[in-house]
Amino acid sequence: MSKFLEIGIAAAATLLIAVQSAGAQDAAAGEKLFAKCKACHAVGEGAKNRVGPHLNELMGRTAGTVESYRYSKAMAKAGEEGLVWNDETLKTYLTSPKAMVKGTKMAFSGLKDEGDLANMIAYLSTFSTATESAAEPAAEEAAAPVEAAAADVPEAAVEAAAVAEPAAEGAGAHLKLGRPATEEEIAAWDIDVRADGLGLPDGHGTVAEGEILFDENCASCHGDFGEAVGRWPVLAGGQGTLSDDRPVKTIGSYWPYLSTVFDYTRRAMPFGNARSLSDDDVYALTAYLLYLNDIVTDEEFELSKSNFESVRLPNEANFVDDDRKAEPQYADKAEPCMKDCAEGAAKIIMHAAVLDVTPEAADGDEAPAAGIE
Repeated sequence: MSKFLEIGIAAAATLLIAVQSAGAQDAAAGEKLFAKCKACHAVGEGAKNRVGPHLNELMGRTAGTVESYRYSKAMAKAGEEGLVWNDETLKTYLTSPKAMVKGTKMAFSGLKDEGDLANMIAYLSTFSTATESAAEPAAEEAAAPVEAAAADVPEAAVEAAAVAEPAAEGAGAHLKLGRPATEEEIAAWDIDVRADGLGLPDGHGTVAEGEILFDENCASCHGDFGEAVGRWPVLAGGQGTLSDDRPVKTIGSYWPYLSTVFDYTRRAMPFGNARSLSDDDVYALTAYLLYLNDIVTDEEFELSKSNFESVRLPNEANFVDDDRKAEPQYADKAEPCMKDCAEGAAKIIMHAAVLDVTPEAADGDEAPAAGIE
């Protein structure tokens, strides 16, 4: 008998012993929990496959059957062996995905709280039109002989069957530590800026204002004109060197988007005193870095949220979208191309020569100021 058919029978038996009240399930609470799933899964109108398959019409769906999604071999096999998603199978899977389907691509460690499980399933059920009774014929058929035999089973045995096998000491324990983050705390960390400007704060700053800030906060490591001190990163120059053996990768020669400059400066600089700059300060410093790289030439230039998207870095066109999903092994689920492969085991034939990240003292080099000891 397939282990997934056994799960269906066990689900039917469990329903005879203890039925959870529908009122105890909170779909709204499940929606909040689903926030941690959004990076991989989509639900609702127009939902498409992401890292994981979309979860519309999940209830009653045979595992591994969403069109155009490339499942792991383990999940596809589970569906072939009879795994159908319903309240009980989802509960088992969401508790520990890798324990139920060994080899699944799903990296989520699982929900351990019974209430969280019920709420998540209640939320996912709102995107399914199939009822559990229509979606689980195998479970219903299995329930009939269980009901018929129930009268012959000693009451103590029935009660014992409802108790899960005890887990190893400490395994899956909910330690009740911490608390949910407040909206203010989330807002304080949710500061990333996208290439199209989404996430930019209100503010403005000029090249002249940025020069003062740069001298006070940045020049000791990056040099007066972005040329770098010692082995700290160079910020300016390097145009035309990307094809050299030792390219100089700077904001003006290599970086694709101004949003990266703004976001990194705002989030991580000055070194050792991160997040000490105001939004206006970051706009001013970003404007000055544009000036050092000859991307703007007017010392009175003012960078702000309103004109940010109009600034383009010189090397943007040389970055392309990742289109690997258009390759046959992804688009057509074909075997990957393995021709012209080198024989033998892989060998390291080259090492990175210069990384220029958080420098360390070397022979003849002066230890950088403010370095981490």
